[in-house]
Amino acid sequence: MRKLLTSFFIVIFTVCYSQNKQPKIGLILSGGGAKGFAHVGVLKEIDKAGLQLDYIGGTSMGAIAAALYAAGYSGAQIEKIVLDTDFVNVLRDKLPRNATTFFEKDHGEKTVLSLPVKKGAVSFPKGVSKGQNVLNLLYELFSSAEGLTDFSKLPIPFFCVATDVETGGPVILEQGNLPIALRASSSFPTLLTPVNLNDKLLIDGGVANNFPVSILKSKGIDIVIGVDVEGRLYEKEKLNSVVAIMNQVLSYQMYKKSNQEKKGANIYIHPKVYKFGVVDFDKKEEILQKGIEEGAKYAKVFKELAAKQTIKKTRKKLHFDTKKYLISEINLSGSNYYTKSFVLGKLNIKEGDSLTRQEITKRIYLLSATKNYDNIAYNLVPKNKTYALNFTVKESKEYASLNLGVHYDLLYRSGVLANYSQKHLLLNNDLFSLDAVLGDNLRYNLNYFVDNGFFTSFGVNSRFNHFTTNAKFNPILLDFPTISKINLKYRDFTNQVFIQTAFNRKFTLGVGVEHKNLKITTGTIRTAGASETIFDDSNYLNSYGYLKLDTFDEKYFVTNGYFADVMFKWYMTSSDALDNFKPFLQGQGTLAFAKTFWNKFTFKMTNQAGFTFNKITSNVFDFYLGGYNQNYINTFVPFYGYDFAELSDRTFIKSEFNFRYAIAKNHHASFIANYGRLEGNVFRDIDLFKDIKTGYAIGYSYNTFIGPIELKYSFSPDTNSKILLFNLGFWF
Repeated sequence: MRKLLTSFFIVIFTVCYSQNKQPKIGLILSGGGAKGFAHVGVLKEIDKAGLQLDYIGGTSMGAIAAALYAAGYSGAQIEKIVLDTDFVNVLRDKLPRNATTFFEKDHGEKTVLSLPVKKGAVSFPKGVSKGQNVLNLLYELFSSAEGLTDFSKLPIPFFCVATDVETGGPVILEQGNLPIALRASSSFPTLLTPVNLNDKLLIDGGVANNFPVSILKSKGIDIVIGVDVEGRLYEKEKLNSVVAIMNQVLSYQMYKKSNQEKKGANIYIHPKVYKFGVVDFDKKEEILQKGIEEGAKYAKVFKELAAKQTIKKTRKKLHFDTKKYLISEINLSGSNYYTKSFVLGKLNIKEGDSLTRQEITKRIYLLSATKNYDNIAYNLVPKNKTYALNFTVKESKEYASLNLGVHYDLLYRSGVLANYSQKHLLLNNDLFSLDAVLGDNLRYNLNYFVDNGFFTSFGVNSRFNHFTTNAKFNPILLDFPTISKINLKYRDFTNQVFIQTAFNRKFTLGVGVEHKNLKITTGTIRTAGASETIFDDSNYLNSYGYLKLDTFDEKYFVTNGYFADVMFKWYMTSSDALDNFKPFLQGQGTLAFAKTFWNKFTFKMTNQAGFTFNKITSNVFDFYLGGYNQNYINTFVPFYGYDFAELSDRTFIKSEFNFRYAIAKNHHASFIANYGRLEGNVFRDIDLFKDIKTGYAIGYSYNTFIGPIELKYSFSPDTNSKILLFNLGFWF
């Protein structure tokens, strides 16, 4: 019936205009989040019919689709963009790990929830995501509109609608920076943070006018084609949660406004996407198909309209921008707290570079990974055969945050991490971070780091760590063969001052000095009149140097990349509680790589070694192998098949082979084999394969939002020992 009425309207309208002028035809695309993918099917049918549009507008996701079409992309090209884009990661602002700062790799990636702290009070964030990745994608796609500030000058004149948070009224955007305007129009409340534009705080236009037919009519458009992907109000049976009820309440005004706007559409199209939600981005193929099916129903209507367009305009086909731009000048505005050297150091861009839009996006990843900015905008200005690259940054006013995490393992037991982070504490480029672990073993880790970008950075670290465990502490058990385990109390208090420099986000090189206080005791073995046996209770003054490389794509379920962590430490002097200290040099290192085959099977190899260069009488700084933990400190090293600290000596070498298979999304099965050798000097002879210690493990891991949940069964043929291992949450 709807198509019959539409055809009747076209006949009447054609008669009226046949003796007059060619009708102006416009298109409106509504908002609807992921449901907006259905717009593509209608755009493809418009292309097939040869129908030309005189104006186009939209809201939210409809605005983005409309702007792409207005800029010159065909419906088929927009479909390819939809299929090629990982919208979940774009909306989450998920960055590739190689963009992450070394500080974040070392001390981050371990919390579940982040809450801003303002004036000493914890608050809630304005949105789940700042939408920088959305903005990056829009800059890539709209390179043809670079420098264009009047949207009516696009190949097809365009406008979009946003909502003024302060008044709740609609804001028509038809001038300015196109990517910023689209980012504002699509700022879905709670999902994306609002956008400050022209002294207004803007959110998703769907709140004020999700189907702006009347605005298009006011542009002098005679025939309006409206594509509506809105849902419906819930029936009472489905209003069974607070979220559902709140969504229903918020939808009243939007649907009321849209119902009024629908009356102005001459051709009203409503793809059958009711069963989909606004965040069903993983169902884009199904939604696209619904749009294609609905669009096909109007093929005849579009052809009839196209046949009446006697004056045809040539529509220039727009291609994806892969051009390299030679940068001869770099300018920065909006940076108040961070120096230009810091910003350019993070961007890793210099004059003389030739970069594509996609490469500029990757460099912006490096800067946005600092979490110092609400948004980062740029434009390229032609200068003869080169370009000036102008960045405009909006620094975040959220300088402090409270970050929370949870964890359980068999050594430290339960723990809740409360991390407080603050920027600009003393200097513009600084970062203060304090980890407080509350649980069975209270711990803290304090970091203060001044990141100077291109120049040498510096920082301080203070750590308190302790645990109590029943352990097969090898040096003592050798002297007491009747004792199988001892109750070991281990306390570490370490303070460091260091300087470091980073190279291309991959390498970092540093040197520093360290004060370390160690107290190691047991109450299992006691001499007469003593409550415990003291293995050490001394202060040490050390100097150290380190080299790190980290290109792993993930921290916990790595699939590709390389990792290296090499440190040399010179123990210079000690308070020497046991009166047996002599200065000594110790080195310890890890080399690892990972490679994934067939998208399911990952092989990771990790090699570790430790060496004490001077002969010392104390065994406190021996290397202790055993257990599973990934948060060991000092000279403790994990080794499957043996209990915590069960193996020890002055030097060691170890190789671990990890075979992991992705059973399903976030579900992994693994088989691990590790081999090691410990001796006073494992390199004393060329036979590195004698007295090899072996251990194996099989396990299941589930990657959750709180971190990995892992259950592993480890065993060793050397001793026939069998150990069940369990971990919950990120390691800290």
